[in-house]
Formats: sequence, C-alpha cells, structure tokens
Amino acid sequence: MRLQAALETLPGVLVSPQLDRFRESVDPLWIAEALAATGTATVRRRRLPAEQVVWLVVGMALLRNESIERIVDQLELALPSANDTLLAKSSIIKARQRLGAEPLAHLFALLASAWATPSADQHRWRGLALYGADGSTLRVADSVENRRHFGGQDAGAGRGMSGYPMVRLLGIVALRSHLLSAVRFGDYRTGELTLASELWNELPDDSLTVVDRGFLAADLLTSLTASGSNKQWLTRAKSTTRLRTVERLGPRDELVEIELSSQTRRRCQHLPERWLVRAIRYQRKGFRPSVLLTSLVDAKAYPAEEIVALYHERWEIEIALDEVKTHVLAREETIRSRTPTGVLQELWGLCLAYNLVRVEMERMADELGVAPTEISFVNALSLIRYALQFSSGPRMAPGTIPKRLRNIRDQMKRLVLPKRRERSYPRAVKVKMSPYSRKRPPTVRRPK
Repeated sequence: MRLQAALETLPGVLVSPQLDRFRESVDPLWIAEALAATGTATVRRRRLPAEQVVWLVVGMALLRNESIERIVDQLELALPSANDTLLAKSSIIKARQRLGAEPLAHLFALLASAWATPSADQHRWRGLALYGADGSTLRVADSVENRRHFGGQDAGAGRGMSGYPMVRLLGIVALRSHLLSAVRFGDYRTGELTLASELWNELPDDSLTVVDRGFLAADLLTSLTASGSNKQWLTRAKSTTRLRTVERLGPRDELVEIELSSQTRRRCQHLPERWLVRAIRYQRKGFRPSVLLTSLVDAKAYPAEEIVALYHERWEIEIALDEVKTHVLAREETIRSRTPTGVLQELWGLCLAYNLVRVEMERMADELGVAPTEISFVNALSLIRYALQFSSGPRMAPGTIPKRLRNIRDQMKRLVLPKRRERSYPRAVKVKMSPYSRKRPPTVRRPK
C-alpha cells in the first residue's frame, strides 16, 4: 500500500509512544479506497515507487529553487538500477502523474490529526482547544488547463483577467503552534466562506475558532456551533452589524441579538428567529473602539478581559500564512505544475512540508520549555534546507527527509527567539507602479 509505505518512513519524525496507536488508526480499507481513486494500486516494482514520490513532492516545497531531477538526486529517492543510469525527467513526471493528489491529501489529514490535534490540546484555554481560520490565494502556472480550471482575478479597467490563474485556499491552524489542522483548495471563484463551511466538521469538540469579521455570517457561524459539541467561535463585529441589547453581563459586556436582514432570512430559512450572541466592547490605545462577538455567553466561565486578549491571537494565522508564502515559497507564489492535478498535488506537498518543519519546532520548544512560537521559523527552515542540500554520507533509507530532520534537531536549540514586543503598525498597502504594459495571455482565434 502506497500510503502505508509512506507512513512507515515516518518513525524518524514521529518519535513518540503514540506512533503505534497512530498506525492502528489507518484503516486498510481507506488506504485501498485512496489508491483506487487515484489509479495507483499496482504491484509493479519501479525505480521511483510511490512512497518515494511522496517525498519528492515534499522536497519540491522545501527545495523551491531545484529542478525535480536534482531533488530526486539530492534526496536519493530513485532506487539503484543495474547499469546505474540516472532517472530520466520523463520518468519522474510519469511517477507524479501515477500518484495523483488524493494520496497526499489523505496523508496530510492523517498527520494533521496526529500532530495538530494533540498540539491544540496541549495549549488549551479554559478547556477549549484554540484554532484560527483564514483564507488566501496562490498563483499557479499560466497554462490553458490551469486557467480553465482555477480562473483568476478580474484586473478591472478593461484589462481582462489577471496575469496568472489563482487558487483559493482556506486553512485552519492550531493557533499556539501554527500547525495546519485542515485545508481546502478551490478555484478563484469559490469564496472563503464556502470553503470554511466544508471544514467545520474537521474541528474537534470543545474548541474555539477565532476568525476575522469577514466570516461574520449567521448561517456560517451557526453551522459551526451545530457541527459538534461545544464548538465555539470568536470574531469582530462589522461597522454595519446591527445589535440589540438583551441583557448586561458586566461593564461593556452584553448579551445581544443580531438583527438579520430579510434577504438573509429568505436565503437561510433554517436560522433561528433570534440570534443571541455575546458582545464585548473595548478600545486599545491608538485604535478605534471595537466590538467582539462570540458564542461564549457564560461571562463567569469566560471573562471578557481574557477574550479580548485572546482575539488578538488571531494574528497567528496571518503569521502562519506569511510563513508559507514568504518563506517556504520565497514570495514566488507561482506553483510550478501546469495541470490542475499537479497543482493540487504540489499544494498538499507544500502543506506537508510546512507541518514537518512546524512539528520539529514544537518538539524543540517542548524540550526547551518555551512556546512553539518562540522558535524562529525562518532559521529552522533555512537549517532544514541546508541539511537537505549539503549533508553527505552513504545512501540513506527511503524517506530521507524525516531522518535528516531528526539529525539536526540538536542544532535547533540555537533558534529560540526573544520575547515579542508589544508593537502596533497601521495597515497600509504600497503599490509599485510599473512603466511597462501588462503581458496578456495570447488570444486564441476560433475558426469561422
């Protein structure tokens, strides 16, 4: 089994007594279903078997500036041949095509369950596991297939579509360790709220999800609380949100009713007639007054002051997305694959690579007695990349990435960051104007 073979390469990373229970949780029927869905169930022995292709895709995320041939050579992924010839690029491409994206998606889900869920449990707040949800976009290679499948942004002012097709993504992270817990990808036309509604079932019971005010939608947030037991949410009110005070719980702390528009009630007839939530009003120095809205209506169990401080941890998911786009992708957000299946495979590999780095950082933080966010992601990623590119020695066992990560763990003790300073910066966007006209996709003329 391809996924089982990939999982068996992980003991170098999963160095915990929970490994056996983790393996037992992998249903062989589920693995068989994943292989059948991707058409990869085969007994033929190849120089680049599927379990090695998994690490090739992860390596593509960690070694962004290297070709896939170089990654295969550096990570020693290809099995030796009788005449000791190099593996052709066409063979590597075919190996990726045989694997597809589904096995990597299932593998990510398994590892997220093994890593992100215990991490959130370890850093609970008043009995609740803390998560954050937010969305972003990534560019993909400008091919006909990608543009047709993913679409892009309207450039406006008669300039047509954006220069590159774009993928919409929605991620849920464990707020206090940045480990990705769940991810969804969609075309650019699919909104973040649609993707978020698909992920609520991935959240565990007894959890609190912090989101920005763009997620303030009655049908979305009520579906979150209804998707399990004690699933709570926290967000910020919009300037247009209409609130009616029902009961005062304390200073600037109220139980309120949100007035839903007639359009919302017609579209979502299942919504309750009265949507009761808790509103906490506060103001930070140098900022405008704000109102937090939450489903945590028990003022004694969940003090208002702590909720205000907790909301500002929402920025951790922004930092996590920045780590992926700015540092793992090195601001080169164009995914290299030119087909939709290749793009999705590469994106799941990107998520796996990010979590591999993050789980190592969390284990080092536990050893040093600091928070996972006090370990430098930039330096940890650089150290891992350096080890993958320049470590030498005899041929290692299949799946060299976890083993090499374990070997450099001691060096990560140097990566502890100083305590964060309380700073605030106004949001601003700087647009660099270009004197050159935008390169447009070629126009395909249809025969008359």
